[in-house]
Amino acid sequence: MAKLAPPTRAKKLSKKQLNNEHDKAGKRPTSRRSIDALRYSGMAFQLVILIAIGAYVGRLLDDHFQTDKPYLTALSVVVFLLAGLYLILRDLLRS
Repeated sequence: MAKLAPPTRAKKLSKKQLNNEHDKAGKRPTSRRSIDALRYSGMAFQLVILIAIGAYVGRLLDDHFQTDKPYLTALSVVVFLLAGLYLILRDLLRS
């Protein structure tokens, strides 16, 4: 039967040593800046998608009600824009 090695205590590593350990393992620690950049770009993408959905829905409504000018498209874009801004502000205030 094989003998098990006794448990060892975990060493406290400095930040530099910890980064070196991550580099040796092939993984780099994710910086706070890159996490924030991904978060904000996701918010921008979300806003653009919501505006596009609003334009599409408004266009469908204008076609259905056969309006002379695209009033419902403009209204729908504004409503979806406000909804997107609400979601972004809620996310920003949460963190």
